[in-house]
Amino acid sequence: MKIGYYIKKETLKGDVRIENLLASLKAGGVDLYEILSSGSCQEGTAMVLSFGGDGTFLSAAHRVCEAGVPILGINFGRMGFLAANSPDDAVEAILNGKWGVEELDMLKVECEDVDIPGFWPYAINEVSLHRDTPAMLGVDVKVNGNPLPTYWSDGLLVATSAGSTAYSLSAGGPICLPAASVLIITPVAPHNLNLRPLVVPKDATVELCGKPRSGSMVLSLDNRSYRVPCGTVVHACAAPFPLRRVSLGKSNFIDALKSRFFWGQDVRNTVD
Repeated sequence: MKIGYYIKKETLKGDVRIENLLASLKAGGVDLYEILSSGSCQEGTAMVLSFGGDGTFLSAAHRVCEAGVPILGINFGRMGFLAANSPDDAVEAILNGKWGVEELDMLKVECEDVDIPGFWPYAINEVSLHRDTPAMLGVDVKVNGNPLPTYWSDGLLVATSAGSTAYSLSAGGPICLPAASVLIITPVAPHNLNLRPLVVPKDATVELCGKPRSGSMVLSLDNRSYRVPCGTVVHACAAPFPLRRVSLGKSNFIDALKSRFFWGQDVRNTVD
């Protein structure tokens, strides 16, 4: 079996836990190589290991997801929803075939009449427009060509169901199970009391047009940001391919919510 691995943080390179994990895989007959850049994923790769947190997982996906290679996130970060697996669980599961692959929806993003150098038009968690100055940002939104009221806020984002526990959650959006086929429109610090987050079908096309009072705006796709001119029109829709994520037998989204966000923790919920 051929497996690639990706390490983003220099501080993790040479980490004894990672070195021991790789050595155990090699001893089990795995052919290993390091993913260094986009396009460096070798033919016949069964999976790619991402060592770090969710940010590292997103960077790994940037490099390999278009090739359809599944990614196993091994958590050396903090929260870890995408990179949810412990190093202690990975070796046995990989060598004994105790893993599966789940497909998560992604976003495809297009900007009208704007050329952005190095722009990769896909996002796993969300795409957002937000202000670049202290002034409030107005965002005109259309869903399948139907206009919504203007959102006056610090910004606005469109998230996938897998991204519901990322930026959208911190902005007050709903939590969705990753298998839900939806997109989530969530304002960031809105100044409209009567405009709320909106859940729309996955096959919808969402159009955003920011109207800052002056200057530029910031367009973000996951952990990548670009400055774009005032009035840039952004189209977001489902990507033509999914993110393929490796899941181990112990992976469970509800358990992750309870352990990472202490969801439902209440003295009345304790077991006698």
